[in-house]
Amino acid sequence: MVCLGNICRSPMAEGIFRKHAENSGLRAIIDSCGTSDYHVGQSPDYRAIKTLNQHGIDISGLAARQFTVEDFDLFDHIFVMDASNLMNVVALVRNEEDRKKVSLLLDEVYPGENRSVPDPYFGGIDGFNEVYNLIDKAAENYLKKLK
Repeated sequence: MVCLGNICRSPMAEGIFRKHAENSGLRAIIDSCGTSDYHVGQSPDYRAIKTLNQHGIDISGLAARQFTVEDFDLFDHIFVMDASNLMNVVALVRNEEDRKKVSLLLDEVYPGENRSVPDPYFGGIDGFNEVYNLIDKAAENYLKKLK
């Protein structure tokens, strides 16, 4: 799960996907990171933590990290939150195999529409609730495909 700073959307996606995977009995390694180094080592935004806590998901122990080329070796799929994240991650691909692993998260909800998960950072708690709902639906759809 990749966003810009790894304090809002991507840690939310990590927590939501983990919960769905656990509920489905799926064993998976799910992680999140950012394309920038702005917040490396920081906890998720308090509004992201609060929103997920309301849904029984605890992300308070996560710490932001930056995306690296090694992530292509560690993960089978790399979901990005928006076109800018997509461009930044694709700029690091080494081959076609790496490229095939990368997609926009909301393609799981709106195939082929290239929609972005909105960045809630500069807004209020309602934006975090909207992001929760979008990511939750994407997680549900993706995990159905894996079954």
